[in-house]
Amino acid sequence: MSTHLNLAWLYWDPQRVALTIPYFDIAIMWYGILFALGFIVAYLIFLPMIKKEMDKSRKFLFPETTTTRALSIAYTDRLVWFIVIGTIIGARLGHVFFYDWPYYQAHPVEIIMIRNGGLASHGGAIGVILAICLFYRWNHKKYPSIPFLTLLDLIAVPTALTACFIRLANFVNQEIVGTESTLPWAIIFGHPAETATVVPRHPAQLYEAAAYLATFAILYTLWLKYSSRLKPGMLCGLFFILIFTSRFFIEFIKMPQSMHSNESFLQTGQYLSIPFIILGIVMMLLPKKPL
Repeated sequence: MSTHLNLAWLYWDPQRVALTIPYFDIAIMWYGILFALGFIVAYLIFLPMIKKEMDKSRKFLFPETTTTRALSIAYTDRLVWFIVIGTIIGARLGHVFFYDWPYYQAHPVEIIMIRNGGLASHGGAIGVILAICLFYRWNHKKYPSIPFLTLLDLIAVPTALTACFIRLANFVNQEIVGTESTLPWAIIFGHPAETATVVPRHPAQLYEAAAYLATFAILYTLWLKYSSRLKPGMLCGLFFILIFTSRFFIEFIKMPQSMHSNESFLQTGQYLSIPFIILGIVMMLLPKKPL
């Protein structure tokens, strides 16, 4: 690639630490702030969605005087804990086993050192799915009017926006960088996390963030306008297709994330995306009868 400097290229080298808590000397990273902000925004979006679903029926094991607003808040608060824990554990184990198992096999203690970095979105997706299954199993008797596929649909909508925030966090952290590029919007990362050379690169994180934001816009619009006519599982299926198809193609312009990525034409993230795309297609083809 030509080394000619294009003045239009942005040099990106922000501080990863947003602030340090006095006396305790604990660094708060921008990554953590954006990660948490993604969940907070998702919570605020999900809450009126689940309330609207609960307003359709009063089939709950609670006193008749309990308002659907109170029920929706209690339901969402409990669900958030399941999803956050499932996301963190799943994303961490996904990184360990999908991307860098030989290293962690030799350094098992570092598996729990999440502050050192290393979360995989595919593992996070698996962790969230398992967490939702557990949540539904333990709560569906109290909330029988919320079918499993309907719950997945409602969660999928704000999750796309949370994924956007996480990719913005990756951008601030200068990780998951793209391959070299001479395009006008290429970015020079001052300290890329993947020991990559400091040259203009595709801002792959921003490409994904834009794709996830567009996915959220599509899903939320469909829910607002056609929620009563969409069959259960449709929004979640579309979520998997849009999110992981965009991820599949953007992987072509990413630096390899796994030590095994150079062994074939496709990267690890692309192989992991294919099952989710197939799952999305299957969900969209499910019969209309809710589960």
